[in-house]
Amino acid sequence: MIDEFAKDGLSEYDARRPLTATGTNLLGLVKHVAIVEARYFGEVFDRPSPEPLPRWQDSDGSDHWATEDETLDQIIGFYRRTWQHSDATINELPLDAPGHVPWWPEPYPNTNLFAIMVHVLGESNRHAGHADILREGLDGRTGMRPEHEKQIDEEARTAYYAKIEQAARSAAPIKA
Repeated sequence: MIDEFAKDGLSEYDARRPLTATGTNLLGLVKHVAIVEARYFGEVFDRPSPEPLPRWQDSDGSDHWATEDETLDQIIGFYRRTWQHSDATINELPLDAPGHVPWWPEPYPNTNLFAIMVHVLGESNRHAGHADILREGLDGRTGMRPEHEKQIDEEARTAYYAKIEQAARSAAPIKA
């Protein structure tokens, strides 16, 4: 789960610090996925989130990072409460329940619950992949739960990395 992966063993700083040129970070991914899910399983089916959300019309990128006033536990809690709200929508509506996505261009805004489930699953998977790569860059951990992950053999990892680097250099020599 992306929320556990963003929290487990990380400091507030490591969970929220920018790790790419665009500022992508683990806690921001959790916040973004929660807001996306709250919108799709809430507003689209006239079942607004019980928690305040920024208006989609005012999207300024702030859903991709945590402010200094938002704690890791607050954002994780929001994500988990959003699951409950989304699950209620999925459980209470038929798969062909009509929905309207106002931020999708014409003629696509009218849809149904099944299509939204597929869409949100794709979004969540994509961001979980981002989280996996970011976490690996922070501490070498990959997407496995800690109890399933073996101790990292740093020597073997370094040798493997060097092997891949050598293959890349051999295939495309760096020009001086």
